[in-house]
Amino acid sequence: MSKMGLQLYSIKEEVEKDFLGTVAKAADMGYDGVQFAGFFDTPAEQVRDLLNEKGIEAAGAHIGIDQLRGDQLAETLEYNKTINNSLIICPYIPEEMRQSGDDYRKLAELLNEIGAACLQEGFTFAYHNHAFEFEKYGDKTGFEILYKNTDPAYVKMELDCFWALYAGYDPNDIIQTYGDRVVSLHIKDIKKQGNENVSTEIGNGHLDIEEIIKTSNDHLVKWFVIEQEHYEIDQMESTKMNADNLKKMLVSAK
Repeated sequence: MSKMGLQLYSIKEEVEKDFLGTVAKAADMGYDGVQFAGFFDTPAEQVRDLLNEKGIEAAGAHIGIDQLRGDQLAETLEYNKTINNSLIICPYIPEEMRQSGDDYRKLAELLNEIGAACLQEGFTFAYHNHAFEFEKYGDKTGFEILYKNTDPAYVKMELDCFWALYAGYDPNDIIQTYGDRVVSLHIKDIKKQGNENVSTEIGNGHLDIEEIIKTSNDHLVKWFVIEQEHYEIDQMESTKMNADNLKKMLVSAK
């Protein structure tokens, strides 16, 4: 059964002020889990104990590419073992690493290495997209090159539905194409504001979330992770509204 998580980057200002307190507030709002974007030098045991106390899970952790290489990877995995997080996600690739199709093929090699090391230690490794992966290099997008050249056993997908739609692609088509490689979704509703597409509360935009839930259920996607970056009301009020609205959609899709 799918679970609802909160990407803590959505409320990064609150997290920076009070990391553990904000995690506790997310649990009280009804989230099944939180997805980390940094740990703010907090001892792993404290994070683990709070998650256990509040009865929520780690819905993955976004870990920068530099922390996934060399000796830092072992340290990263040890921390995440302690907090009982089994999903490691590369959230972003620096621009200098993605200038060409060959760059994406080299990146695929690196992600395969990271994914194999993660799997050996009992972790699932996934890549999180933005819009830039959908730029074309010849007749293929960077996204296609990346997933064609990575081993499905080593590199899974956290599909950011906002950025896929922003780039002109239907998230449902991607989920159907990649099937069980999709282990997590970023559910971030999208609306037009002037000439810009911005994120908004769940149900206030034109992302077809109910259809995405149906498609995802067919492929047993585990996590629906809410993320929001643009706000017109208080961030925590939006965060609670997102939990309430998505939960209703998940229940009605059963």
